[in-house]
Amino acid sequence: MTSTDTAAGLSETEPAVEHLDVIVIGAGLSGIGAAYHLQDNFPGRTYAILEGRDAIGGTWDLFRYPGIRSDSDMYTLGYRFRPWENAKSIADGPSILEYVRTTAAEAGIDRHIRFGHRVVRAEWSTADSIWKVDAERTDTGEKVKVTADFLFSCSGYYRYDEGYTPDFPGLERFDGQVVHPQQWPENLDYAGKRVVVIGSGATAVTLAPSMAAEAEHVTMLQRSPTYILSMPAEDALANRFRKHLPARVAYALTRLKNASVAVAIYQLCQRYPEFMKGRIRQLQTKWLPHGYDIDTHFTPRYNPWDQRLCLVPNGDLFRAIRHGEVSIVTDHIDSFTKNGIALKSGEELRADIVVTATGLNLLAFGGMTLAVDGRDIDLADTMAYKGMMLSGVPNFAFVIGYTNASWTLKADLVCEYVCRLLEHMDEKGYTYCVPERDASVDEEPFLDFAAGYVLRSVESFPKQGSKAPWRLRMNYFRDLVTFRHGKILDDAMTFRGSRPPRSLTRGH
Repeated sequence: MTSTDTAAGLSETEPAVEHLDVIVIGAGLSGIGAAYHLQDNFPGRTYAILEGRDAIGGTWDLFRYPGIRSDSDMYTLGYRFRPWENAKSIADGPSILEYVRTTAAEAGIDRHIRFGHRVVRAEWSTADSIWKVDAERTDTGEKVKVTADFLFSCSGYYRYDEGYTPDFPGLERFDGQVVHPQQWPENLDYAGKRVVVIGSGATAVTLAPSMAAEAEHVTMLQRSPTYILSMPAEDALANRFRKHLPARVAYALTRLKNASVAVAIYQLCQRYPEFMKGRIRQLQTKWLPHGYDIDTHFTPRYNPWDQRLCLVPNGDLFRAIRHGEVSIVTDHIDSFTKNGIALKSGEELRADIVVTATGLNLLAFGGMTLAVDGRDIDLADTMAYKGMMLSGVPNFAFVIGYTNASWTLKADLVCEYVCRLLEHMDEKGYTYCVPERDASVDEEPFLDFAAGYVLRSVESFPKQGSKAPWRLRMNYFRDLVTFRHGKILDDAMTFRGSRPPRSLTRGH
């Protein structure tokens, strides 16, 4: 089929619509990785990345707040195929953004990105074995149509246009400035000012010590604590590997080491929560001032890894607390006042600036509507196959990373599996594949994770199943076997359609 073939589900009287082999949605960390895998394995395939925003980088371009950084090490958050060469293991946002952009430029992926193209609807036609994709130009409002054999969503799972802010009583009375990290003002002046950061997650623990360097004082106001651990900003063993070994070998060894440590810590937390609670407390006792109230401010009501652990590089948050630059208040908000925030305890926190680091709004697949043969798909009625495809939705895959390890560990595996799947279809001459749901498999929430941003929206997401291949694993090494080496053929996946087998152009 050519790029202007009217056989793409359109009549000959309608304008010619461009046809591609694969459409990737999103030019963030996952989308650039997906494009690399596709063109590396199938240099003859045509593809485009449709990106709703006007820049590469996704999360790492969107968030601009002080201190923005990864809370995963870059040897696992980086791509498997491109070594991370910066000395810092826990890297700042601009360095990560540069890494993603450089990857895209060096591989020529940036030439395939269509910025300002927000996908609003994608409909699969079984008769034509194609996706008909409707996008909207964010700059002109123009409607754009394109078709593809395969659709690959790499848009993450939260809304890019707004973060989550609770309904705070009396907010209109506050004379100061209120800022959400997702819409950080370009030139916010907080020097010498009193700042209250509302929240206890990764964003809050990043912002508090970062702003403390210039602010008069920063108070982190939390409703309940989070488990927080310090981690060296640089990985000493990785730096030694890099000094004595070829770059790719050093990177692969460090990636394996760090993935193993992440899995081991998660498993220890799940199996021996009381032991891990005690160990975390021992470490925090060393990092915090003598006699600090760890029970109130650093001891959550849940077990470690029931929600994501927060990492702080080189103990910056603990150090700021020791120096008196940051204080933590654990209380509930009663209302905003003219000068700050009144708490349920009766205390008032005076503030010039309040930062609402209160979380994200989840949004599956960038909010686009999926349809199959004219029927809109209710995502809540679907079940996720291997955590990367949807029951009843042909030739469609998506990337949702790990919640207990680096996002890219899962993204790379999904990309590898998609390439293996496409190769199998090429060899056999199939036009499409579709996971067929097993009625005997019980439904479970897609993200079995107690974080607030998940609980608010999880009902609108696909389900996972009670057993493989519908079970969403959060174990990199088990997935490694399944995605990289496991069988493509199983009882849940159906292959259909017929065409002459493609001549294989898979690269290595």
